[in-house]
Amino acid sequence: MTEGNPMLDAGVWGVVATPFTGSTLELDEPSLARLVEHYAGLGVAGLTVLGVFGEAARLASAERRAVLETVLDSAELPLVVGATGLATAPVIDEVESALELAGSRLAGAMVQVNSADPRVLSRHLAAVHEATGAGLVVQDYPLVSGVHIGPAELATALSSTPGVVAVKAEAPPTTTAIAGLTGALDVPVFGGLGGVGLLDELAAGSAGAMTGFSFPEGLLACVAAWRAQGYAAAREAFLPYLPLVNFEQQANVALAIRKECLRRRGFIMDSGVRPPAASLPGTLREQLNRHVTAVTTMMEVD
Repeated sequence: MTEGNPMLDAGVWGVVATPFTGSTLELDEPSLARLVEHYAGLGVAGLTVLGVFGEAARLASAERRAVLETVLDSAELPLVVGATGLATAPVIDEVESALELAGSRLAGAMVQVNSADPRVLSRHLAAVHEATGAGLVVQDYPLVSGVHIGPAELATALSSTPGVVAVKAEAPPTTTAIAGLTGALDVPVFGGLGGVGLLDELAAGSAGAMTGFSFPEGLLACVAAWRAQGYAAAREAFLPYLPLVNFEQQANVALAIRKECLRRRGFIMDSGVRPPAASLPGTLREQLNRHVTAVTTMMEVD
């Protein structure tokens, strides 16, 4: 399936938020650079930018370019760059723009599943790859795309599609999907959804995590422990982070919660999200503070 495009490295790929500032929610490039530098210092396998967590669909073309330029200037890591479209021609345009800036740093273009019909999906992906030459990270995220495809049908589509370098499985139950995909395909399959299923996804054959949890240190600790000592060690490493993982993954407000956590950690100046995303409800602020304090204290002790 890869046809000359190297597969994505296993491990943790940090998914980068797009920081905004002030009441006008302008792009905050200094905060973005600071966030990227933090990820690089942690030793992640690479970065995913302009994805759902990066609010790419709410950015102007010039802003997307500025985000990618800032990330490229702030770290030497390989990148997965998201495409927001579902139709073939717009996706090709987005991937070509990413290639123009990132060049060989582009490890993969993240493309959404756009059809439940394996033949339609395969033709779409093949056309994107043929037009751009980019490796494709196929994201199955029905909450965002509105497209629901079963693991068997997805495997059928991808098994005959050139250029696929990874799959990001975010259709619940992810453990079932990952087990089916890893058994049928020879490319790495990553979990997402804030890391809420990471431990079970690793047991199902996941290559790691590609998600926007505000404490990526927890994801790295879990994956490293799994590789070194297996389930029991990974479970113990991840347990202190799980209450916050669960808290962040609340429907409709997950993005706002995560950005506020990043603000409290000092990586971004403001935690604003662009409409129509929901802002952080005031009723959650006290509990968010408890979660962040607990995790930060645990990390300081360790």
